[in-house]
Amino acid sequence: MSTATASTARTSPAVAMLRTEARLMLREPGTMFWIVLFPTILLSILGAIPSFREPDETLGGIRVIDLYVPIAILLSAIMASLMSMPAVISGYRENQVLRRYATTPARPTHILMAQWIIHGAGILAGSVLAVAVGRIVFDVALPGAPLTYLGLFVLAVLANLSMGGLISGLAPSSKASAAIGTVVFFPTMFTAGVWVPVTVLPGLLGDLVALTPNGAAVLALDEAAAGRAPDLLHVLVLLAWTLGLGALAARYFRWE
Repeated sequence: MSTATASTARTSPAVAMLRTEARLMLREPGTMFWIVLFPTILLSILGAIPSFREPDETLGGIRVIDLYVPIAILLSAIMASLMSMPAVISGYRENQVLRRYATTPARPTHILMAQWIIHGAGILAGSVLAVAVGRIVFDVALPGAPLTYLGLFVLAVLANLSMGGLISGLAPSSKASAAIGTVVFFPTMFTAGVWVPVTVLPGLLGDLVALTPNGAAVLALDEAAAGRAPDLLHVLVLLAWTLGLGALAARYFRWE
């Protein structure tokens, strides 16, 4: 057996799946535009509004642009999880690609993990870009509690990817995944504070948004950015959504 053949034989199905999916994703650079670049472009547009760069007393003296850096991070996760990943996987199912995968040693969790890793890398790149532009261009302070911020970021990304994984598993076709993703996309953007920062939502509406994965995430990230410990309730809500959606995504994923 040649060295190349032996190396291939030793490659686990999960690693082989990841390599294949990574190569396929690199052929679709347009997808990465929405994940990596679009959130920072939106951040830059908002930062160009003079009033957004001024301290706001209704926000406790901080600026609107300061609030939009974690929102841009979550927007990157939402774009990857609800618009990109379900379209890829449901397209595979519709075109019988998953049926062919089912004849190999690969398991359903392998393709889910491959997609999570690939899209997670795109989210990380988009998030680093948003933080860098926020800091360099708009003088947004770096997170005061960086390790806490990083941990919350990982939880938020996993929660969103799990949500996308659940849609990917249930949608029988590309059209179905697009329809479901769109229905979920706009409320999710609202709860992440894309249109109105979550911190200024009034009363019951604000309390309800804080119980959603992205609402809890943005509130916790805001606290970590300010160097404070996040509210335990927000962390528990985010953790519960992450574990619950992840379990459902793995449970209901099917090859066809």
